[in-house]
Amino acid sequence: MSAAVTTPAGRMAALARAELALLARSRSALVAGVLLPLVLPFSVRTAAAQMNLKDAGLTIGLVILPAAIGFSLLFAVYSTLVSVFVSRREQLVLKRLRTGELRDAEILTGAALPAVATGLVQCLLLTGACTVLLHVPAPRAPHLAVAGLLSGLLLSVLLAAVTAGFTRTTESSQVTSLPLLMVSMVGSGLTVPLELLPERLARFCELLPLTPVITLVRGGWTGDLSVYDTLRALAVALAWIAIAVFAVRRRFRWEPRR
Repeated sequence: MSAAVTTPAGRMAALARAELALLARSRSALVAGVLLPLVLPFSVRTAAAQMNLKDAGLTIGLVILPAAIGFSLLFAVYSTLVSVFVSRREQLVLKRLRTGELRDAEILTGAALPAVATGLVQCLLLTGACTVLLHVPAPRAPHLAVAGLLSGLLLSVLLAAVTAGFTRTTESSQVTSLPLLMVSMVGSGLTVPLELLPERLARFCELLPLTPVITLVRGGWTGDLSVYDTLRALAVALAWIAIAVFAVRRRFRWEPRR
């Protein structure tokens, strides 16, 4: 057992188990990270019913399903991890972990695994619910949906670490995470598909961090995403991932801010 714990996988697994136990004890984390993403898609359905979706070649199900996945990424992963990273930093947990065998990347990965697993399970459950309740057909290009989901999970973790670097206290994490939450919900196609926005505004919104994720997920189900649009979405996603990695290395703080 001790030999297994000294491997990178074993060390991250041990940290993930400890983090999972801490998250399970936090009522606020359970509500925001587990219940909220399951409720928000209902609000999108009300709005989608009033949209002219036929002209965009969409249905209510093809609007709600990517939105549900986006909500899970934002709340179950991103918002939860901002609070986790800041809280563990202020409690000197991150500082103590760095004195052991764990490397920096292992610490962040291990701490993020419970939230990532929660978000992934939510996405799968919501996909099944949309398929059954909203008669969403099977994805025509499942590789695009998988690429969108995986890039969204990675990007959510990285952006959470970036946001944590600018956050002073655990209480203020709810404020510092709001800008990305609001911008993504309004402009990344979660509540209003980009196909229904004015062209200039849609072109700008395509550059937002979560937009390529939603584009790839929706394109995976519709199957009508062109090669050019696919490559553009992947390029934007990879660009944000690269920017986030650079920002984490430069701005993430391992000790309490003074």
